[in-house]
Amino acid sequence: MLSRSSFNLLNLDDYSIYSCVTDRPRIPRIMTVPGILSEFEEHNVSGKPEKETEQSDVVSSVTDRRIIVSNQLPVKAYRESNKWVFEYDPDSLVLQLKSGFGPDVECVYVGSLPVDIDPVEQEEVGQILLDKFKCVPTFLSVDIQNKYYHGFCKHYLWPLFHYMLPVTRTHGVRFDRVAWQAYVSANKIFADKVMEVFNPDEDYVWIHDYHLMVMPTFLRKRFHRVRVGFFLHSPFPSSEIYRTLPVRDEILRALLNCDLIGFHTFDYARHFLSSCSRMLGLDYKSKRGYIGLEYYGRTVSIKILPVGIHMGQIESVKSSDRTAKKVEELRKVYGGKVVILGVDDMDMFKGISLKFLAMGQLLEEYPALRGRVVLVQILNPARSRGHDIQEVENETQKVASEVNRRFGKDGYEPIVFVNGPVSTQDKIAYYAISECAVVNAVRDGMNLVPYKYTVSREGSPELDKALGISEPKGRKSVIIVSEFIGCSPSLSGAIRVNPWNIDSVTEAMSLAIMMPDNEKKLRHEKHYKYVSSHDVGYWAKSFDQDLERACKEHFHKRCWGVGFGLGFRVVALGLNFRKLSVEHIVSAYRKTNSRLILLDYDGTVMPQASVDKTPSKEVISILNVLSNDPKNVVFIVSGRGKDSLSKWFDSCKNLGLSAEHGWLTRWSGDSDWECCGGLAVDVEWKKVALPVMEHYTEATDGSFIEQKESALVWHHQEADPDFGMWQAKELLDHLESVLANEPVVVKRGQQIVEVNPQGVSKGVVVESLIASMHSKGKPLDFVLCIGDDRSDEDMFEKISSSVVNRGIAEVFACTVGQKPSMAKYYLDDTVDVIKMLHGLESASTQVPKTAAMGVSFETSF
Repeated sequence: MLSRSSFNLLNLDDYSIYSCVTDRPRIPRIMTVPGILSEFEEHNVSGKPEKETEQSDVVSSVTDRRIIVSNQLPVKAYRESNKWVFEYDPDSLVLQLKSGFGPDVECVYVGSLPVDIDPVEQEEVGQILLDKFKCVPTFLSVDIQNKYYHGFCKHYLWPLFHYMLPVTRTHGVRFDRVAWQAYVSANKIFADKVMEVFNPDEDYVWIHDYHLMVMPTFLRKRFHRVRVGFFLHSPFPSSEIYRTLPVRDEILRALLNCDLIGFHTFDYARHFLSSCSRMLGLDYKSKRGYIGLEYYGRTVSIKILPVGIHMGQIESVKSSDRTAKKVEELRKVYGGKVVILGVDDMDMFKGISLKFLAMGQLLEEYPALRGRVVLVQILNPARSRGHDIQEVENETQKVASEVNRRFGKDGYEPIVFVNGPVSTQDKIAYYAISECAVVNAVRDGMNLVPYKYTVSREGSPELDKALGISEPKGRKSVIIVSEFIGCSPSLSGAIRVNPWNIDSVTEAMSLAIMMPDNEKKLRHEKHYKYVSSHDVGYWAKSFDQDLERACKEHFHKRCWGVGFGLGFRVVALGLNFRKLSVEHIVSAYRKTNSRLILLDYDGTVMPQASVDKTPSKEVISILNVLSNDPKNVVFIVSGRGKDSLSKWFDSCKNLGLSAEHGWLTRWSGDSDWECCGGLAVDVEWKKVALPVMEHYTEATDGSFIEQKESALVWHHQEADPDFGMWQAKELLDHLESVLANEPVVVKRGQQIVEVNPQGVSKGVVVESLIASMHSKGKPLDFVLCIGDDRSDEDMFEKISSSVVNRGIAEVFACTVGQKPSMAKYYLDDTVDVIKMLHGLESASTQVPKTAAMGVSFETSF
């Protein structure tokens, strides 16, 4: 039986030999030329009538499919009668998100099992899980599981993402290269399992959480157009914390191989974007409400939306008799007391001991509350193991024992432990009887306890009866929530606290206990309205819609894979965007007689990284040969000043120069410099703009001002990336305000703010040169234009319009580097540019120097 992933491997020429296979779905797109996709007619390759064509067990007949990948599968496993028994885990988030998809969407789950399976049983277990649960287990070895999950994930990544650095060997676990290699190996195993059931032409892959952050690279390497999203359920730390990670670039680049990256809060997304900016030099853009990062021609979208709870599950449990019975039992135990509830995992970031200290201080400061208030703490089992977990347990027990010793008495214990695991039914019963929930984590990705508490307090007929409520007149609840958890921004009616400030938490507890009922009702209504409308289904549907939107351009671009290992990425370019062939352009060059060659300088014939910007003898020799050819007009079109260009190219007598993006132009070494459009240089505006720029330069360390004859440029590439960007925005607004009535244009570029005269650009230069040559009776039949930055895009745009308006036969607009551009061609770097120019040099006819070309086309702009 062929798996879905095998079809992309079939060669089109051999497609007919598989006509006997009846379980293969139609491939909607085929690859006829590497990197280019086309459509072909739909037909039934089996030769049978459509209704008789059968589908295999693996290939489903549903319209859409989502491959959901998480560290753990949404199933429970246990042994019974010497056999493995499996059942869905209703509390699993990756199972609950199915509620956000339509009935025609199938979900296939890839992940680990919560138990170890003997290798001899793995094949049988894997088939059972696939057939009955649509689950694909990874079966990690014990060694990899320990190093990957318990080592790198839980003891290194988890603390670091929660702002805990391993400063000493006794304070956290330091980076371990072996554990990192296990992490990468585990991610590859997960990716390989996805490949077993994945159809790259139809399926979407949704990866969850920090355990699998490098997995997107393995998928993208196999299928350049894979549609993949990632959601991080933990915090993403600030760039100052994240940059301490020795493999920081590898993880960032792996995540950027996704089409969509999701975060719970804007803070987490902001930290990720800041890390990309500071470590990879990538800037993000916001357009029509969407945030995107441009990464080698692909737009990586950023999604900000906190996850919700499964309303159906909570409502169902609230209505069960078992839950009502548990509520009745708890009422007998805690009758007449105010119950404050905490529900936390046993780990170092949940702030449990801080909560207990606040409880002790509450009873110390308010003696009247002794015997009346109880803090019930449900402790979920720790998800990992180690001495840090034991230390937290010991400290928690110590603080609780001290509070109970000081304020407890017969029949009254201020802090009550409920050790887990605790069933969902029992938790909801505790929620229902509690006047207040306290979530005091010092750092947490999301935490859904406040959401579950809110919905549970909304009640149900069964719970109302168990609680002795005959006529509900309005539900009430109070939530105390830490400022440092993901759900805090969405709970606008909660009492927000700094968990490290014991006084603040104590005051919040007192406020919650003594708050009037009407205020409790208002706070509850506000929370319930949000929680009930932003459930897990809403979250999943919203993410899925954005993933589809992010992937819609996949088949409109050509893709190349570049880089090795975890540095691999895909370069996506337009279908008509291709590398400029030396043979092709030389052939066109030889057939033409009136040529215009336009070359940018920095980044085109001179590498950007060069410290000495003086042109080499090789470049001077090439330019001399090309400009001395009577069929050619050759120009250097640069943003640099005329003095530098005149000095560097003094030996190129027939070379034209255009300085300061076209403000000043001369046709040859013997010509005078002329202003764009023949206008006089009016720089009175500089007296206004320069003091403003000097003020921002003084306030922004690393910035500087470049003064040109026609322009002023403020550079901030050496400043702090975030601060420089903020200052650039402020400077732009400031200059636009003070120069509103001046004949100038203020614009932002790549790490610059520039003030230029109106109507000056490289595009205007190109248009003027072409028009001038036509007016002199020398219509062009060949134009070559090469540049590398944004200012050169103006040239490419004008050249494209000239093809239509003037009918130029051979036009080569070429950008340097594989990136989105209005040019139709690209060359990889300056080395390729020089190689191509050598080809034109060899094809040129050597003629004696004359002033004919230098003068005959000289004209005033």
